[in-house]
Amino acid sequence: MEVDFRQAFENAPVGLAVGGNRIIQACNHEFARMFRGSMDELVGQTFERLYPTQSDFEETGKRVGARLSGAPSYTDDRVMRRLDGSLFWVRVSGFTHTPDDAHAHALWVFSELARTKPAGQSLRSSLTARERDVAALLIEGKTGKEVAKMLGISPRTVDIYRARLLRKYNVGSTARLVELLLSD
Repeated sequence: MEVDFRQAFENAPVGLAVGGNRIIQACNHEFARMFRGSMDELVGQTFERLYPTQSDFEETGKRVGARLSGAPSYTDDRVMRRLDGSLFWVRVSGFTHTPDDAHAHALWVFSELARTKPAGQSLRSSLTARERDVAALLIEGKTGKEVAKMLGISPRTVDIYRARLLRKYNVGSTARLVELLLSD
């Protein structure tokens, strides 16, 4: 029996994207669903569309490129932006076929953290699903009352989650928390 690798790629249960110089060369159905678009909308576009800010795109590219130059694969947890503008937590794993030019030809695997069990010892992966929900909305610049309304919880509960996040990240302000959530 001959294996149809194209069908396997397109129907894999995780988001897959092939990148060439940080342009999406191919993606599968799960990647398109995760980012709330179609494969046709995403292929040929820069990955920049999927980052909260241009500086996040640039800084992550530098950091990941440097790591992939020394090792063929890389994994991290980060906040990304769907095509509808909403932010969400995702675990990204990448493999480069060209370590001398890490972004020239790479395969990327995306898994929504809210849909998977926490793994690893990173601070982000130690966040609860609700902490990730609150953090994502804080990153979007929502106030405590707006976060409460969007999540259907009380403003006091949002304050408790924000305090937990501040304590976990060892920071004294929401602005510094957001900065750390968007880095590394």
